[in-house]
Amino acid sequence: MADIKKEARHRRHERIRKKVYGTSEKPRLNVFKSLNHIYAQIVNDAIGSTLVSASSIDKELREKIKTGGNVSAAKEVGALLAQRATKEGIKKIVFDRAGYPYHGRIKALAEASRETGLEF
Repeated sequence: MADIKKEARHRRHERIRKKVYGTSEKPRLNVFKSLNHIYAQIVNDAIGSTLVSASSIDKELREKIKTGGNVSAAKEVGALLAQRATKEGIKKIVFDRAGYPYHGRIKALAEASRETGLEF
């Protein structure tokens, strides 16, 4: 059962990635979630490099959050990622939900990063 769901998400992600491409003007915000943590990074696909990243296992967030697998942790990760991105001069991005449905932790991360200053 888990393999079927994972394969379906990978198919959705491939379909999304055909359309979503990060450039130097508008890099791509990629999200990955596991059962216990959530990870986000801003990627420039033109040169294939990660510009900014944040996750629920960052040292800055360990004291703030009890567990990394909930909506409040995703909000903290989104806000931290947006702060780091604005320091690097990144304002506009393209959101890549990586095949996950846009609700719960993915939605919380996206909305927190929007509130903190990213535009997408």
